Amino acid sequence: MVRVVGVKLYDAKIYEFDALDKEFKLGDRVLVETEKGRFLGKVAVEPREKEKRSLLKTLQPILRKAIDEDLKQEEKNSEMQKEAFDFCLQTIRARGLLMKLVRVEFLFDRSKAIFYFTSEKRVDFRELVKDLASKYHTRIEMRQVGVRDEALLLPFSQHL
Repeated sequence: MVRVVGVKLYDAKIYEFDALDKEFKLGDRVLVETEKGRFLGKVAVEPREKEKRSLLKTLQPILRKAIDEDLKQEEKNSEMQKEAFDFCLQTIRARGLLMKLVRVEFLFDRSKAIFYFTSEKRVDFRELVKDLASKYHTRIEMRQVGVRDEALLLPFSQHL
């Protein structure tokens, strides 16, 4: 048996993590490691026992409950995301690119910024990426999403 906890992340989905021997309650802010990197999430389902063989994959453990520094970092990241969104919008307009910016997401440690966009046609955004990388000094990833996925990418704060 494994103690599993459900954590709501950036996209409002609930992901399962290994609670190990730690105690968590609904609403606790926690730091987790995902395939995309580290994120702060919110406990949405309290720890419960689950059979190991019923899991689709090996679960990542929750790294820890969020500490004050984590919450401050998240606040700074949120401000940076808003600023990066505005800067990217201005640059898209200045370059005449036919794309709609949907969301900007910085990994918790700011090692990468992901810019989500929709577009009806293929977009050459190489110069835009250069502009963003020189301004934010981090890896930039442009991710095209379908129009139907737009609603899932509402800002993280709207899901908490």
